[in-house]
Amino acid sequence: MTISTEIFPPTSLDSIKSDPTVYENLEKILLNKNGQTPLHKRFRVIFTLKNLADEKSIDILAKAFDDDSALLKHELAYVLGQIKNPYANSVLRVVLANKSEDPMVRHEAAEALGAIGDPSSLNILEEYLNDEHAVVRETCELSIARIKYENENDNDKQDIPKSSYTSVDPAPPNVKTQSVSELREILLETKLPLFERYRAMFALRNLGSKEAVLALAEGFNDPSALFRHEIAYVFGQMQSPDSVPALIKTLENMNELYMVRHEAAEALGSIATSDCLPILKKFRDDHERVVKESCEVALDMYEYENSKEFQYADGLLSTA
Repeated sequence: MTISTEIFPPTSLDSIKSDPTVYENLEKILLNKNGQTPLHKRFRVIFTLKNLADEKSIDILAKAFDDDSALLKHELAYVLGQIKNPYANSVLRVVLANKSEDPMVRHEAAEALGAIGDPSSLNILEEYLNDEHAVVRETCELSIARIKYENENDNDKQDIPKSSYTSVDPAPPNVKTQSVSELREILLETKLPLFERYRAMFALRNLGSKEAVLALAEGFNDPSALFRHEIAYVFGQMQSPDSVPALIKTLENMNELYMVRHEAAEALGSIATSDCLPILKKFRDDHERVVKESCEVALDMYEYENSKEFQYADGLLSTA
């Protein structure tokens, strides 16, 4: 999921963290034990806790893995990875190892372990390299490569320019070429390791041109659902209107895997041009719960992007 989440000023953050009632109220909204809190408001709390980014926040996020919404649990895992605190490793490993959990959630737990980058996670990631679900297997492959890269390739890392994107990505951008045609060739070459193809993907994202968007859109024809879902995620980050036709086509494709359609819906909510609204309304009653809920969240994101609200992560306003 891609949204604008401005960080609180340090002085404000310190005062917030010193108030235990803040955490109590955020936990109450997120866990939704009375069943009355809309999903999009719970999502805003998730990103508020991401901004607080302390162990108390991680503990609250961890409690919500008992929820019955795969979309919500997927987002919890994503945010735990973005916080990048090894304190979250234990809960993420439990989620990855739970074979009764939705593969989309397990995939996100594996990706989060890669984002945190702790070498102690290599054993469990290697354990699920032969998982029955391709999205889990491939994510473990990526996360292993990312952890090894983060801990071994100091020279290459020095060459990576600072990006306007603040996310912790599954792979660093390719820095050897700025040619869209060359990056496109790497992106679409299925014989290459997934990690290298992802590096091309994030390099194209950083270029941000219409040509780069069109090259990325070709990735929707890839045989890997994980790869296709990441293309949609990147489009949500780029917020380029040039990606909207490909995203609409993906969301409308009833033969596409739910986790790819879900990511396309959230990307459309992030882009939030007028042509995104009708398609999100159309699929907010989709037969796939993950897609239906993604459209609900995306419609809230659409409203935010077209409003004058200061930030999406406004869970503290709900606790006032």
